[in-house]
Amino acid sequence: MKKKCKILLLLFFVLFACNKNAKSDQDLTSPKDSLPIYFSLANENNLPLSVKQNYNQKALRVILDQEDDSLNKVNLFKIANRYYNMSDWKGYLKTTNLILERAQRSKDSVHMAKAYTYLGDYYDSQSISDSAFLYYFKAEKFYLKMNDQYNLAKTFLNKASLQYNEGDFFESEIAVFKALSSLKKQKKVNDLYYESYNLLGILYNEREEFEKALEFQNKALQILDDKSIPLELQYRAASLNNIGFIYMNMKNYSQAKVFFERGLREKNLFEDRAGLYAILLDNLGYSKFKRRESAQLPDLFYRSLRIRDSLGLSSGVVSCKIHLSEYFAFKKDTFKALQFSKQALALSRTSSKLVNTLEALKQTATIDPKNASIYSVEYIQLNDKMLKAERKMGEKFSRIEYETNEIKDQNSNLQEKNRTLVYVFSICTLVGLFFYVYKTQQAKNRELLFKQQHQIANEDIYNLMISQQNEIELTRIKEKKKVAQELHDGVLGRMFGVRISLDSLDKVDEAQASAKRKKYLTELKHIEEDIREISHDLNREKSELINNFVAILMKLFEDQRNTYDSKLITTFDSNIKWDLVSNIVKINLYRIIQEALQNCNKYADADTITVEFKSEINYLVLSIADDGVGFNAKRTKNGIGLHNIQYRATECKGTVTIKSAKGEGTLLVVKVPIDQKINLHNNDI
Repeated sequence: MKKKCKILLLLFFVLFACNKNAKSDQDLTSPKDSLPIYFSLANENNLPLSVKQNYNQKALRVILDQEDDSLNKVNLFKIANRYYNMSDWKGYLKTTNLILERAQRSKDSVHMAKAYTYLGDYYDSQSISDSAFLYYFKAEKFYLKMNDQYNLAKTFLNKASLQYNEGDFFESEIAVFKALSSLKKQKKVNDLYYESYNLLGILYNEREEFEKALEFQNKALQILDDKSIPLELQYRAASLNNIGFIYMNMKNYSQAKVFFERGLREKNLFEDRAGLYAILLDNLGYSKFKRRESAQLPDLFYRSLRIRDSLGLSSGVVSCKIHLSEYFAFKKDTFKALQFSKQALALSRTSSKLVNTLEALKQTATIDPKNASIYSVEYIQLNDKMLKAERKMGEKFSRIEYETNEIKDQNSNLQEKNRTLVYVFSICTLVGLFFYVYKTQQAKNRELLFKQQHQIANEDIYNLMISQQNEIELTRIKEKKKVAQELHDGVLGRMFGVRISLDSLDKVDEAQASAKRKKYLTELKHIEEDIREISHDLNREKSELINNFVAILMKLFEDQRNTYDSKLITTFDSNIKWDLVSNIVKINLYRIIQEALQNCNKYADADTITVEFKSEINYLVLSIADDGVGFNAKRTKNGIGLHNIQYRATECKGTVTIKSAKGEGTLLVVKVPIDQKINLHNNDI
C-alpha cells in the first residue's frame, strides 16, 4: 500500500512539474542549485523514460554552462551514469566522448582513465568486444602509471569478463588473478573480491574443474557476509545459482536443486533482479526434470519463460524452450517437443550467441531424427565458425595489447632509450669481463695442475731410471761373482786336473796314451758344456733383473686402489718381452696410464676401470676402459689431458683411439709399434 502511494505522489509531482515547468524554472534560485534535483529525477525508476531523459538533458545544459574543472567533469560522469541506467546508449556515448575531450585538453589523467573505462563499458554493452578491450587496456595503462590499484583491479575484471564472454578462458583467468594481486593491500574492497571469486568459479566450471569452481564460489559466498555490499544487488542469490549450476554440471541434481531453492528464497529477488529470478526458476525446473520429479513441472519452465520474454532476454527464452522441448520429449509429446525446439532454433538464429543455436540444433536433431543429418551438418559448420571466432577474438585481444604497447614504445623518450642501452652495455661488459677473468683463471689453474702432474711423473721416471741402473749394476756384480765362483770352483779345477793328466801321458806308452787321451778329450767336452750352461743361466737371470717397469706400474695401481672407490682390474700379457721395449716407450706408457686414471677419477664417475696390456704382431697394445658416464667423443674438444695422451702416443710413433658415448663409458686404446727382434742395448736412453 505504501509503495502504491509513493508511486501516485511521484506521478503527481511529475505532472505538476510538466504543467508548471516555466513557473518552476523561475522559482529556482540558480542553475547550480537545480542540479541535485535534476540528477535525482533523472535517476528515479518510477518515472517514464522520456521524462528522465528530459531531466538529464536539463542537467547537462546546466553543466555545459559552467567552468571546465574537475567538479564539472564529475557532474558530466553523473550524466553519463544516468544515460547508462536508462540504456540511452547514444546519450551515454556522446557524454563520455565530451568528458574525454575535456580531460585530454586539460591533461587530466584521472578523468581520462575513467572516460576510457566508460567507453569500454559502452562497447561491451553493444557486444563490440575488440573496441571494449582496447579502451579497457588504455584505462589500465593510466591506472598503472598512477598506481591506482583499486581502479586497476576493476579494469582487470572488466577485461576478464570480456575474455570470458569471448571464450578466451585462459587469459580471463590471468586477468582475474592480476585483479586479486592489485587488491592485496586494499581495504573495503569486498565487492571486487566477490566479483573476482565469482568469475573464477564460473571459469573453472566452464573448464570442468568442478572442485576449484566450488572452492571459489564458496569464497564468494563468504564475502557476502560483509554488510557493506548492498542487498539489492542480490549477489547471494547469484552465487547460490552458480553453485547449483556447478552441481548440475557434475550430474548431482539433488544438490543442485537445494541451492536453486535457496536462491529463490532470497528476499525481494524478483523485484531487484527479475532476470536472475527467472534463471533460478529455469534451473530448478531442469534439475527436477533430471531427477524425474513431476512436481511444479512444466510450470517452472513456463514462469521463467514469461519473465524472460517480458524482459526481452532472448538467450534465456531459448534456454527455456529447449528445456520445455526436452520435457515434452520425455513425456512422449513429440508435437510440443518439436514445436518448442524449432521455436528455440528460430529465435537463436536471430541472436549473436552461437552457443544458443548449437544447443537448439542439438535438441531439434534429437526430436526430429528424419532431418537429423541436416541439423548435424549445420551444427558442425556453426561449431567450427564459433571456434574460429573465439580464436580470432583472442588473437585480436593480444594484437590490441601488442600494438598499443608498440605505439607507447615508439613515443618513449630517446634519452631513456640511450640510458637503457648504456646500462645494458655496461652490464654485458661486466659480465663478459667476469667470464674472461674466470676462464683465464681456470686455464691457469689447469696449467698449474698439469705442471704439478708433469713434475710428479718426471720424478717417477727418474726414480725408474735410477732403479733400473742400480739393478743393472747389481746384476753385473752378481754375474762377475758367479762367473768367478763357477770358473774357480768347477771349471778351473777340472781343467787343472785334465792338464796334469795330459802331462803324465809322456810317461805312458803309446797304446795306453791313446785310450787316456780320448778319455781326457771327453772330459774337456763336458767342461765346455758346463761353461755353456753357466752362460745360459747368466742370460736368464739378467732377463729377470734388467727391468723393473711392471713393479713401478703395480705401485701406481696400488695407490689408485687405496685412494679411490672405483674397482681397478689390471692384466699383463705374458708374451710381452719388456726387455725389448725401449725406456722412452715405457716412460710414455706410464704417463698415458697416469693421465687416463686421473681423467677417470675426475670425470667418469666409474664403478670399474680396466687396464690391459696385450702383445700383437709387432705391436704393444694398451687399453684402458671404464663404465662411467662417458661423453660425446665427436663433439667434445680435446682437453689438456687428452692432448697429452695424443702427444705421447705420437712420440712413440703409435696411435690413439677413443670410443665413448654418454652413459656408455669410455675406451682408450694406445697401439705402439715394437720390433721384438731389436736388442735391448740398442734402445737404452
